[in-house]
This record gives sequence, structure tokens and C-alpha cells, in this order.
Amino acid sequence: MTDYRWLIYALISAASASLVAIFGKVGLSGSSGVDSTVSTAIRSLIMTIFLVAVLFLSGLGSKVLTVRGWPLFWIGASGVAGAVSWLFYFKAIAIGSVSKIAPIDKLSMPLAVVLAVLILNEKYSKLNWLGLLLIVIGAFLAALN
Repeated sequence: MTDYRWLIYALISAASASLVAIFGKVGLSGSSGVDSTVSTAIRSLIMTIFLVAVLFLSGLGSKVLTVRGWPLFWIGASGVAGAVSWLFYFKAIAIGSVSKIAPIDKLSMPLAVVLAVLILNEKYSKLNWLGLLLIVIGAFLAALN
């Protein structure tokens, strides 16, 4: 039997990620005067508190100290990459429209696939490459005026 939990998790991730742009834009809109970097830092603090609570409520808190060496380095590098992404995403939505920024931001997906093929030696079929190309074209078409 095939395990499709990954698909459910990915769909929940996509739905939640779509709300990041909407909630963020509302928070930055109008006369609030909130700087996008301040907004990103507040968001990160709230995420940290939430995730630490989930960590301890799930009984995994003690495992944090067992992560060492290269895994810790790469997980940390992932955190820095995520922070840079959020900083520039919030800068973009502070001055532009979500309906144009979100499709361009989602170009991270085809870029991640290309990097996975090049760095992680993951396999991708011709049909997969065609789908990826259509996503890239679609992202640019969706962002047009």
C-alpha cells in the first residue's frame, strides 16, 4: 500500500503558506507603518514560540540537544536561507501586490528541483521536466499585468 501522507502534508503546507502572504500583506498595509524587516522578525519570534511549544508538547524537546555536527550545520544553513527568503518576501509584499509576487516566489519550487537533481542526484523524467517548464512559464504569465 502506498503512503500518501506526504501529499496531505504538502497540501496543508501550501494552504498555510498561501495565508502567509495574505496575513502579511494585511499587516503591512494601510497606515500601519510597520517596516517589513520588523514584521519578519515578529513573525519569526511567533513561529519560534509556536514551534518550541509543538516540540515540547509532542515530547521531542529533549532531542534538540542530540543534533550535532554537519546535520546541525545544514539545518542552520536552511534556517538562514529561510530567513533571507522571508526578509525579501515581506519587502516585496510591502511594496507590491501579492497576486504578482506569490507566483514569482513559487519559482523556488522549480529551482529546488533543479538543485535536487544537481546536488542530491535525484532523478527526474522528461515528463517531469515538461511539467517544471510549464510551472515556470505559468509563474511568469500569472505575474504579468
